Amino acid sequence: MKVPFYQVDAFADSLFSGNPAAVCLLEAWPGTNRLQRIAAENNLSETAFVMPGKRGKWAIRWFTPKMEVDLCGHATLAAAHVLYEERGEHTEELIFTSRSGELKVSPLEGGVLGMDFPRVATRNATVSPLLLEGLGGYPSEVRAGVDCLCIFDTEEIVRELQPDFRLLARLPFRGIIATAPANSRKVDFVSRFFAPSAGIDEDPVTGSSHCILAPYWSRRLGKDRMEARQISVRGGRIVCEIRGDRVWLEGTAVTYLRGEAEIG
Repeated sequence: MKVPFYQVDAFADSLFSGNPAAVCLLEAWPGTNRLQRIAAENNLSETAFVMPGKRGKWAIRWFTPKMEVDLCGHATLAAAHVLYEERGEHTEELIFTSRSGELKVSPLEGGVLGMDFPRVATRNATVSPLLLEGLGGYPSEVRAGVDCLCIFDTEEIVRELQPDFRLLARLPFRGIIATAPANSRKVDFVSRFFAPSAGIDEDPVTGSSHCILAPYWSRRLGKDRMEARQISVRGGRIVCEIRGDRVWLEGTAVTYLRGEAEIG
């Protein structure tokens, strides 16, 4: 069976930046094992599988090369970009149903898409020897939740981290976030994201991590709307805004590939 297939650079202003995501448009769900095998074949940090749902909504699932995840920002941005720019959707708001509840995406000016995501809580945590050895740096603060949030004093420290991914994969978290205040006055904070246990040593740009980062930096900086940069090799820009118990994320995307996938 052939299905429409796209590869999109998300949180990117131009090709070859941001985070590549695959988007497969389905009419019915194959088995989970088949979806996982497709994601492994794509070998991108995330593949989004999208199918029409009830009452005009869209069902979405996300897979890394190794596992299904509960929430993914850049692949949701890529899926919305495909529906609006490639498939001719004209609605003022797309609603995706997912493991993390309903996620809403709206087109803004200049090709920007705004995404309404859940706010993710963290708690104070101790610094473990395994975390220190795996990161290769000593954070000034550590917070734990679905991901481990590690706060450093400067952007330079975050940029220069050379993690031992084998060690980080042993930690009981989906991923490890390293973050610090930004050097530039135009950017509020920077981050990197490591998820070797999910098959992603370093994710280029991670929307879902900003559901943790935005609340932290909002409290620390005393502002609700912030500009963030993920300082991976490819890099990407995310605008974050706290809206009650939700986090609003803004970004752009660019289509790299259009075709069909043979999914059997």
